Amino acid sequence: MTQAQWPEPPGHDAAGAASEAADRGRSLRVRGGRRLEGEIVLSGAKNSALKLMAASLLADEPSTIRRVPRIADVFTMVDMLRALGAKVTFDDGELRIDPSGPLNERAPYELVRRMRASIIVMGPMVARLGRATIAMPGGCNIGPRRIDFHIRGLQKLGAAIEIEHGFIEVTSDGLRGAVVPLDYPSVGATENLLMAATAAQGTTVIDNAAREPEIVDLAKFLMSMGASIHGAGTSSIEIEGGHALHGAIHEVIADRIEAGTYLLAGVATGGDVTVRGLNPPCLELFLNKLRAMGVQVDEGDRTIRARALGALRPVDVSTLPHPGFATDLQAQFMVALSLAEGTSIVTENVFENRFAVVDELNRLGAGITTSGHHAVVSGPRQLTGSVVEAPDLRGGAALAIAGLVAEGVTEVRGLHHVDRGYEDFDAKLAGLGADVTRVEAGGEAGGAGP
Repeated sequence: MTQAQWPEPPGHDAAGAASEAADRGRSLRVRGGRRLEGEIVLSGAKNSALKLMAASLLADEPSTIRRVPRIADVFTMVDMLRALGAKVTFDDGELRIDPSGPLNERAPYELVRRMRASIIVMGPMVARLGRATIAMPGGCNIGPRRIDFHIRGLQKLGAAIEIEHGFIEVTSDGLRGAVVPLDYPSVGATENLLMAATAAQGTTVIDNAAREPEIVDLAKFLMSMGASIHGAGTSSIEIEGGHALHGAIHEVIADRIEAGTYLLAGVATGGDVTVRGLNPPCLELFLNKLRAMGVQVDEGDRTIRARALGALRPVDVSTLPHPGFATDLQAQFMVALSLAEGTSIVTENVFENRFAVVDELNRLGAGITTSGHHAVVSGPRQLTGSVVEAPDLRGGAALAIAGLVAEGVTEVRGLHHVDRGYEDFDAKLAGLGADVTRVEAGGEAGGAGP
């Protein structure tokens, strides 16, 4: 397949500039009442693939990244890499990125505003070019995700930073290793600093580093490129900088959030769903919460099976950085809790606007009240289909799950949010037995899948 023959995600034209009106016009019609059963082969992790793509800029040789999901955010990052001067081809889940030519130092505003993860090119660009100009990022409206951790960390490595008229300008005449303590284990800051530190002279230590599996995946890719990194997956990561990096071949880890989402869809419908491709310890606390609800969970060799064998029990959940309960699964989990026989309390400690989906869930009949960063979920509730609007990526997935158990038909509008992070979302649900139909702008039904 040639570059011009890429498979494009729904609403994404060959130039990478799909109409926002068309994007926002997509919706998912869900007819409730079907029990989900079957197996899902997981896609590559969105939260890893985007960072691996950015890391490829560190070398002046091509890299190949495999099991890359066909999602809108990946295509936005492809557009970003091309705008920066890299050559990119995408064929059957395999990305080949060639950054060997001259690179631009400025990340286009129109791309950065579409996806917050675009800021992750800042570290590689200042490492490779000695300067970078990045627009203040956009993305899901789930509350402030502070970039001062990124900025202070790069300053510790010797970079000079100016913020003016909505742009961040980073310059350096040579990064130097340092001890960088993070006030909070920010995933994005850890990743940006990890990549920048590979070019710093001397040793860098990131203290209170994020411990997510995607951090480990990024470190493995960087090490395959020639970097020297120790401690990824722990709270202290040591990078011996100054090693010349070269191109590499790497496969993205499975998406643990996708796994949790489909397992919850099965649980909510009283079903039996298996996800394949993920190392179960990546979801240890989440799986323990499912067991506490009365769900039968079986772990195998890169497989997880969840069976809802009876009435669900209420549990309390508090989101925290990994290995805590993932904030990206909080909205979906609330749907299952609304079906449990009793009252549960959900505490959101990561993003303040994660409860934006609550009003829409309540439109379907959920009994959820919020106060500050706590939500009280009263169950069991009989959900009824309605028209709802996805407020963000994970909220959209939660509304689709709610529609699967609601009586009648639910229309989840704003499907473009879901398309940012889930590959073939409707097709995979249909493969489990769901009655779902994708509706494009103007009301035309597109069937299950793009």
